[in-house]
Amino acid sequence: MKIAFVANTCWNIYNFRKGLVHHFLTNGDDVLVLAPEDEYSRKICDWGVRWIDTPLQGTGANPFSDLNYLRKLSKIFSSEKPEVILAYTIKANIYSSLAGKFHHVPVICNVSGLGTVFLVEGVKGKIALLLYKLAFRFSKHIFFQNEDDKKLFTSIVKVENANTGILPGSGIDLELYKPVPFEEKATTSFVMISRVIIEKGVREYAEAASFFKSDKNVTFTLIGKFDEEHSRSIDKRELNRWIESGWIKYLDHTDDIIQVINKHDAVVLPSYREGMSRTLLEGAALGRPLIATNVPGCREVVKDGYNGFLCDVKSANSLLGKLKLFLSLSKQERKELAVNSRTLVEKTYDERIVINMYDDVIRRIIH
Repeated sequence: MKIAFVANTCWNIYNFRKGLVHHFLTNGDDVLVLAPEDEYSRKICDWGVRWIDTPLQGTGANPFSDLNYLRKLSKIFSSEKPEVILAYTIKANIYSSLAGKFHHVPVICNVSGLGTVFLVEGVKGKIALLLYKLAFRFSKHIFFQNEDDKKLFTSIVKVENANTGILPGSGIDLELYKPVPFEEKATTSFVMISRVIIEKGVREYAEAASFFKSDKNVTFTLIGKFDEEHSRSIDKRELNRWIESGWIKYLDHTDDIIQVINKHDAVVLPSYREGMSRTLLEGAALGRPLIATNVPGCREVVKDGYNGFLCDVKSANSLLGKLKLFLSLSKQERKELAVNSRTLVEKTYDERIVINMYDDVIRRIIH
């Protein structure tokens, strides 16, 4: 069987779909990846997939750029004749569904989060919703990553309930993400891993961290891409002020997320909304307590008082209260949170669950 993965970056496939891709390769399937070129393009080719450069403007609403992307997808679908398309991210979902309709190729979409389209009003959001309503009429199946997203999305974009499902995120490779012993240290270190945009709650994180600027026993690290072109990006001057004031340490990326998380005591994500937070899943799989906002995509992974704490959305004060609560815990109490995090992932978020759900849907569609 020939399967095509369509996404806005090769990075997305490399970091989130590796297990699924290898599953199909192991089965002897021909796997294509359609995504723009980036530093991960050659890495996924090393797996044994065929990568086809498919330029895409990830953000913005340039109709000429998007039309060219649709034409490119249509041309590839026509020449390659894949038997099924697995699409990820907003534009890949929309334009794969349209191109799939033209060429009678079934498309399975993954709505990994509603993002700024549903959080921010404006022309861009309205255009995206119109395209969703048009394109998703032709999708064979739509996966969501939490029940709240599914309910909100299907209340606006009408789709058949039988053609929808809920995945436990992108799943976690439990053999790769193994926890290390939880050790008590003189310094407590928090880490937040996300894009540096407003909706991820980076401003609330920095403001809460500022309370501890004179406390040498507490550190805060922010790791994530800074994208000045993103409409909701934090201003570069504001980010620099946080760094220069000593509120946070900042790294724009890491090549070893496991090592980074293992060096910290807790993972923090004060996001405004998620599909299913990969950062929290990785932190939980590595046996780390979690602190996040009580919003869809976070509260599924963080059970308040069980493996971490939930704070109010858009509230630096509420986040600060949970950070202080964590700092007040004994070594044994922190260890219990850590063990519970790993247990939760093992029961609910094993990537084999995701793989089996894709297999079931593909068999139903193809046969």
